[in-house]
Amino acid sequence: GRELAVPQAHVFTQAFAGYEYALLQVMPPQVKLEQYRQARDIVYVIDTSGSMGGESLRQAKRALLWAIERLNREDRFNIIEFNSESWSLFDAEREASPGNITLARRFVKGLEARGGTEMYKALDLALCGPCTDNNRGGRLRQVLFLTDGAISNEAQLFAAIKSRLGNSRLFTVGIGSAPNRYFMRKAAKMGRGTFVHIGKINEVEQKITQLFERIDAPVMNDIGLQLAGKNIDISPALIPDLYAGEPLIVAI
Repeated sequence: GRELAVPQAHVFTQAFAGYEYALLQVMPPQVKLEQYRQARDIVYVIDTSGSMGGESLRQAKRALLWAIERLNREDRFNIIEFNSESWSLFDAEREASPGNITLARRFVKGLEARGGTEMYKALDLALCGPCTDNNRGGRLRQVLFLTDGAISNEAQLFAAIKSRLGNSRLFTVGIGSAPNRYFMRKAAKMGRGTFVHIGKINEVEQKITQLFERIDAPVMNDIGLQLAGKNIDISPALIPDLYAGEPLIVAI
């Protein structure tokens, strides 16, 4: 019916120990995804530290190659690799022209695993708060972090996300049996994105490509909640966007 062509919101409430709790669920409309494709700035960040060697990196590279082939001409993109240092393909996001996609393909195919995991420099390069605040034309900016999450300096990284997120959305993909899930889940929550954990190495390519597909079609972004009353906690505090492929859930 016609009502399925617009987002549907449902609120579930419960009183417990003198407090009121609510769960807001927003369902995306059941329409063709193509109509929600919008020009985006997309930054792919890939961990090439030594621990990513072998099948993890092979599959992550295949998923990245698939993703850049699907970019629309009006999208802009960049690729950042990090291990002990960080390098970016372009100095800033560039249009997804055939020439730039050829450069990107060469860059991704040449990625090799070596060195340690210094995520701070990569976050610094990828988030670039001021450049997202001055974003031309209000484009949605998505940053996708692919890593085995072998990091320990969480406090420094959370501070970087808080100060530099700007209007970006941060998605984290943890690969392998021992990523720092606490960091990656909280980083995605702070970054208005989602965290995907991939425990089985042979599922890396499939699960990354599923994530890329899921966030292709943002139906609503910059969602705000107006609530009457004091001392109201919302989780996540920064409400994520509503994507065509899945419901949005906010706890109040």
